[in-house]
Amino acid sequence: MTTTVRPYQSYVYAYPHKTAYRRLPDRPLLRTEWEAESKDALSLYLHIPFCEIRCGFCNLFTRIGAPDGLTGAYLDALDRQASTVREALGGPVRFATAAFGGGTPTFLTAAELERLCDIAEQRMGADLRAVPLSVEASPATATADRLAVLAERGTTRLSLGVQSFDDTEARSAVRPQRRADVEAALGRVRDTRIPVLNVDLIYGIDGQTEDSWLKSLDAALAWRPEELYLYPLYVRPLTGLGRRAGEHDPAWDARRLRLYRLGRDHLIGQGYEQRSMRMFRRADAPPQGADDYACQTDGMIGLGCGARSYTAGLHYSFDYAVGMHEIRGIIDDYVSRPAADFAHAEYGRRIDADESRRRHLLQSLLQADGLQVADYRARFGRTPMDDFGRELERFAHRGWLEPRTAVLRLTPEGLAHSDAIGPELFSPAVRAAMAAYERK
Repeated sequence: MTTTVRPYQSYVYAYPHKTAYRRLPDRPLLRTEWEAESKDALSLYLHIPFCEIRCGFCNLFTRIGAPDGLTGAYLDALDRQASTVREALGGPVRFATAAFGGGTPTFLTAAELERLCDIAEQRMGADLRAVPLSVEASPATATADRLAVLAERGTTRLSLGVQSFDDTEARSAVRPQRRADVEAALGRVRDTRIPVLNVDLIYGIDGQTEDSWLKSLDAALAWRPEELYLYPLYVRPLTGLGRRAGEHDPAWDARRLRLYRLGRDHLIGQGYEQRSMRMFRRADAPPQGADDYACQTDGMIGLGCGARSYTAGLHYSFDYAVGMHEIRGIIDDYVSRPAADFAHAEYGRRIDADESRRRHLLQSLLQADGLQVADYRARFGRTPMDDFGRELERFAHRGWLEPRTAVLRLTPEGLAHSDAIGPELFSPAVRAAMAAYERK
């Protein structure tokens, strides 16, 4: 049985969302927060908050361009932060995965990318050639010299934000690009022989039709990418398309759902496996660690002013904003900080037992493989039905959850409604904090 629920409410890529973070009045020492944590399989994330343009749908923490010297000053600050954080971690540390995100990491020059890798390796001790390393790029910045650096330093996955192969659709999404330039960038990526190419595409763009959507999918498939991510278009406040933010348009919801199902079925028919609502992977693609970077055991070290870090009991970052003026101020503040400042957590949220269980349920249930009930019991000493029985029964009633077994798994229609399921599982406290957040 299905019911009518808004399918596109929020993309839950991390829980709790940064809008639930607040200034930590005690500025806890990282050394204290990490001293009891397991550090034998950490994730490392380096954030570069610069882009050559800002797409109309983007609400990421990033600024357009950089005045002379700013990227160098940012890397200086990143170096200071890395040294301070590594000292705070103490003892032996092992990183099991690494990623460079943004923004657009390849906004940096080839020489600056070398320095970024040096910070990860020499300051943090990550062996980039021995672990999965994912890097985000745009067609305009995926130049041969930058890609050569990334390939030589151990990149195993390159994610290219294409969004559409149709030039008119790209302009409609405030992403001016030419298909010829996109195809040239894909050719350069393939020439580097980086093992995994991911292509990001967006559905729901104004003017997009089922035919143009299939043509974009086929244009991507011509490159045999190991992964594709299919994103529904969201229109959020303070973005280039933000004039439509807040409007609920059932017809647009229906169109996005129709395009999603068309894309899903097309990729499955081409031999791709669905790993989540957004992610599709070729059956023969080499594994890259946890899908969607789900850090089930916490243990994330984020460096850079837009990165977040996770311990079992604290999620923390720097201040968050979407508006350009505020983002520039936060970046300017970051690059001016002395090394000692990075020994403390300043913005974040404490994670209690209930939030830990919710996070685990969210991170697992929104993956195609679902949640192993025995694993949940081993971690928390109880079952998902003990903690979330009402919500799970509601999902089952809507036809979104398979009949109860040893694995809690979403049905195909449940996966299609992942962006409704996620927000329903937010705690009342997190919902209240997000609602009270003053967007800037």
